[in-house]
Formats: sequence, structure tokens, C-alpha cells
Amino acid sequence: MSDYLSMEKNALEAEFESLKAKYDEYKAQGLDLNMSRGVPGVDQLELSLPMLDVITSDSEFLSVSGNDCRNYGIIDGIIEIKEIFAEMLGVSVENVFVGGNSSLNMMFDTIACFNEKGIGGEKPWFSQGRIKFLCPSPGYDRHFGVTGYFGNIEMVTVPMTETGPDMDIVEKYVENDPTVKGIWCVPKYSNPDGITYSDETVRRFAALKPAAKDFRIMWDNAYCIHDITDTPDTLLNLFEECKKTGNEDLPIMFCSTSKITFPGAGVAALAASKANLEVLLKRYSLQTIGHDKMNMLRHVRFFNNYEGVLAHMQKHKALLAPRFKLVDSKLTEHLGDTGIAEWRKPNGGYFVSVYVLNGCAKKVVQLCKEAGISLTNAGATYPYGLDPNDSNIRIAPTYPPMNDLQNALDIFCICTKLAAAEKLLGK
Repeated sequence: MSDYLSMEKNALEAEFESLKAKYDEYKAQGLDLNMSRGVPGVDQLELSLPMLDVITSDSEFLSVSGNDCRNYGIIDGIIEIKEIFAEMLGVSVENVFVGGNSSLNMMFDTIACFNEKGIGGEKPWFSQGRIKFLCPSPGYDRHFGVTGYFGNIEMVTVPMTETGPDMDIVEKYVENDPTVKGIWCVPKYSNPDGITYSDETVRRFAALKPAAKDFRIMWDNAYCIHDITDTPDTLLNLFEECKKTGNEDLPIMFCSTSKITFPGAGVAALAASKANLEVLLKRYSLQTIGHDKMNMLRHVRFFNNYEGVLAHMQKHKALLAPRFKLVDSKLTEHLGDTGIAEWRKPNGGYFVSVYVLNGCAKKVVQLCKEAGISLTNAGATYPYGLDPNDSNIRIAPTYPPMNDLQNALDIFCICTKLAAAEKLLGK
């Protein structure tokens, strides 16, 4: 394998023609393979099928508190499921609010609530004029979609580092600009880089002195127990650190069972201080008379407790670890010494973040699409879809079966090399 950046023009021309021939062969196969979203594979979904049998028409439908889960009520969720989420997020049960099946829905509602009604005793965000939200990037495109939906919120890109968001930049914005109202965070196995925030980063978040009383940290701990190696990352508990600094109102924490059981029929939860929960519950109490308690009960009886959830995650790990190993193996085999691509080897989460030659990401995604490989749009991992280097591509290896994943990765590597050679040759 040769370093493309040091190849002589004649050699690079020959390499380009060879790659083009291989690419055309794949293109002629009419493939249809998907690596675009972090969707659990069919084999993962089947792990939870027994859950469908834990409640039947002959079952007992009462929660431990004596409430009939078939009926209205219990706006914040049954106590049994709250206890599981409390352990998952590392908070007290009284800080947990359990909702429907989607944590993204809860994030959207939280932003909408603060925008329309305010938080921290301050005026609603929409009445304060143009406000700002910090967006560590590359990051989760759906986070950016939520804040982008509201016309009064300007998204500000904050670079990611090996230890999390660049905290010098975060502190500068948060502590000096009162129009900065929040920040998006995926603190463990970040989407897409797979970075887990360091202890220092978490402590600096907890020690923030915001210029705005209504600044909040949107702590989306989506992958808190999604480990894929025997040496998983550990994340310091932000909620506990915020208690130490007197900043208990800063974080709003989120998680769900979407990638643990069924993405379309899981259970989502948030955790927040008493003051934050009071504001959010006012909104939810008008939106619904209670979320799906039968589904909460189904999850509780399937898992029994938090230890049962962790045992279930070991089954996911057994299915996912080979997929991530294959990604690293293929990228190393085809791109390792070319000088045109870098990537991380995460210990968990759902993605592998690949940085191709600057100016080539859109071209790689286009070439893959034409060859039948679906990828997340280039630029999607940045606010407004604007990757300043046109370099980052998010690979989602969880959904395709192993044989399909292998083919998709081979094609991805060819497209990455083809786009780089084309750029270097000035074609």
C-alpha cells in the first residue's frame, strides 16, 4: 500500500485507473446496502422478542404502587422503571421522569418548553431575541435538527477534542455571553467520534459559571451502557459533580432503551433537578394523561432490575463487537498507509467516525451512493450541514449483516481512495 500524498503523478494516474475499474465492477452489481443510521440489526432486535410474552391477557397489570398500568395516570412513570433509569443515569429516583418511547422527543419538548415558557425564572427564550446553542462537532445531526427547527436559535460550532468539547471555547462562550442558553452533549461514546468525556471535562462542565441563569446542558447519555469491548470507557457522574459545585440545575440528562430493546417501542427517560422537573412536568401534564405504562411494565418484567439490563447488554456486545472489529480491519487493510484517511477505534456506541482527505467527503458519499451504499450525508455531523473541511463521514455498521457490511466497507474504501486520487490529480 502506498502513501497517496507522496506518489508520483504517473503512479497515481495508474492507481486511479485501477480503482475506477474496480469501482465500475461493484457499481454494475446493483447493490443496495445501508450504513447511514445507527439502527440495530435484526439479530439485535430478536434478543428482545421474549419481552412480547411477559404480559398476556392473564397477567397482573398492577405496578408495585398498586396502580393499574392499563389506565390513565402516573405522569412521570411507574416507580419500577424509574428505579432502573435512576441507576442507569446515576441519579436519585425523585430526579427521574419517564416518558414515551423516544428520548429525542423529550429533548425536543425540553427545548420547546424553555423556548416558550422559560426556565430558571427567566423570560422565554423566544422573547429574548436571537439566542445561541453550542454544538460540539462533529456531533449528532438530530440534535442540530432540533435547535435548527426553532428560528430564534443560532447554532455555534465547538470543536471536539480527544477529551470532549474544547472546554476553553465552551467556558469563553458560556461565562461571557448571556445569549448562550445551552449546549448539546453526547458524553459517552460520542456520536460519531466515540469519544468519552474525560473527568476533567465533566468537572469543568459542573463548574461553569454561566452568564445566563437559563443556560442548560443537554446531556444525551444515549450510549451510557453500550460497551463493545472488555475495556469500556468510564464517565464521571455530571449530576453528582454539579451538586458539589451548587450547579444542580445545569444538566438535563437523557437516555432510553431504544437500542436496548425495540427502537420503535422502547422507553425513554430524563433526569433533572427538582426545579427543572417542575417546569417540564407542567408541560407534560397538559400534553398527556400518562405515557404507555404497559410498555414500562413489560420492560420491568423482562429485565427485573438494572442488573438484568446490563446482562442483556452483554448479548448486544457479542453481536456488535465483531462488526466494529471488521470496520477497523477493513479500514486498516485498505486505507491504513495511504495518508488519506483517519478514524477512531471506539470502545462502544454505534458509529465509527472517518476523516477522509479534506474536500473529499461529499465526493466519497456520492460515489458510494452511485454504487448502492447509503451513508449519512457528508456534513450532517456539523450544524447547518456545513463541515468546514468536507472531511468527516459517519459509518454506522450495526444494521447490515456481516457479509453485506464487508462488501459495503470494501466499496467505501475504494470510493475513499478514488475521490482522493481524483482530487490530488486535479481531475
